[in-house]
Amino acid sequence: MPKVVMYSTAVCPYCVMAERLLHARGVETIEKIRIDLDPAQRDEMMQKTGRRTVPQIYIGDTHVGGYDDLAALDRAGGLTPLLEDK
Repeated sequence: MPKVVMYSTAVCPYCVMAERLLHARGVETIEKIRIDLDPAQRDEMMQKTGRRTVPQIYIGDTHVGGYDDLAALDRAGGLTPLLEDK
């Protein structure tokens, strides 16, 4: 399974929902980068994604986006293939 990275904050309901969905699809480990604890991480996230909101989710090298993007990808059947080893 590719590495899953999620930029998040301590009080983010969408981060919790994203984490639940990923766990439901078999993801055991999510590397969380807390942007509320390190402003430099927020700047890095914004440069990489062009977005200010959390969560911002990467599966391997693919930027999935936020929770709404993740849920839409799952509904379209695209999340499971993305999580499979290539």
